Amino acid sequence: MNAHPKLSVETATQLAVFLANRPGALARVCDALANAGISIYALATSDTVDHTVVRMVVSDPTKALMLLGEAGVLALETDVLTIETASEPGVLGKIAERLAEAEVNIEYTYLAAGRGAERGLIILRPSDVEKARRVLKEL
Repeated sequence: MNAHPKLSVETATQLAVFLANRPGALARVCDALANAGISIYALATSDTVDHTVVRMVVSDPTKALMLLGEAGVLALETDVLTIETASEPGVLGKIAERLAEAEVNIEYTYLAAGRGAERGLIILRPSDVEKARRVLKEL
């Protein structure tokens, strides 16, 4: 066992929040979460003509879901993997290769690391969360 493991893999609850594709919609959600003391750890958006899907991992998904529901905002829960890893070339490729070998599909992923950061964060939605977690624990 390495003293400094390359990957830290955990299961997390992601929220998919459906917003009108208009200025201020994301700001209102972020303000509501901040006012409730909820931190956003990761966030990605994808848009269509009339709405935006905001995928986010937050510090308190249950509280966030209730808050959004009370505000009339549609939000759905999904299990994802959060992977903290060394910020170096090839890491995502190794993860994707290992999952492919195990016949686990990556439905989507998003990641972030600051320039010069030693570690980064990958949010990954696999077709089989538990199998993917087991397979990646071995990396």
